[in-house]
Amino acid sequence: MSERPSPTAANLARTVVFAAFIAVLGIFPGFYLAGAAVPVVLQNAGPLLAGSILGARRGTASVLLFVALTAIGLPLLSGGRGGIAPFLGPSGGFLLGWILSALVVGLIVQRAAQPGLPVLLLANLAGVAADYLIGIPYWGLMIGDLPSAAVQSLVFLPGDAVKLVAVSLVAVAVHRAVPQALTGAARRPAEN
Repeated sequence: MSERPSPTAANLARTVVFAAFIAVLGIFPGFYLAGAAVPVVLQNAGPLLAGSILGARRGTASVLLFVALTAIGLPLLSGGRGGIAPFLGPSGGFLLGWILSALVVGLIVQRAAQPGLPVLLLANLAGVAADYLIGIPYWGLMIGDLPSAAVQSLVFLPGDAVKLVAVSLVAVAVHRAVPQALTGAARRPAEN
């Protein structure tokens, strides 16, 4: 008879796995549209999915772990970037915004009795907005022109819309297949 891992060990494992998942999304290269200084990447779907599935605390912890590993020099960002330099450039605010993004998504999902598609779409939309809330002003500060950064960020909207729908659909499937297993005690059971 095998022993079941402790809840703490299982939570830690989920957190680390999601940090690794965000790193794997960095394999897909970013590309620059319309001369923007910030690339369009698939990797920003990772924090949304972490918050959608792990909840606020563990989802945010997984993104913090990823960001810390990147900051100390591991080349985990798309294009093999790593170190402190990506955080000091125009895309730095979006990278830091991933932390708030996972937190916002996780908080919304945790408060839902049943995280169905409407809740997950709303949560992920709020997560993308949270990332923009930090990323756009930071980008504007870096280039010295906030209106220009805001206009240039419009190129992200179509891709981010597709990503938030895809993440929401995946999260719905996970919540149906493994109810309460991934968010664990983070979500309060619904009262009858």
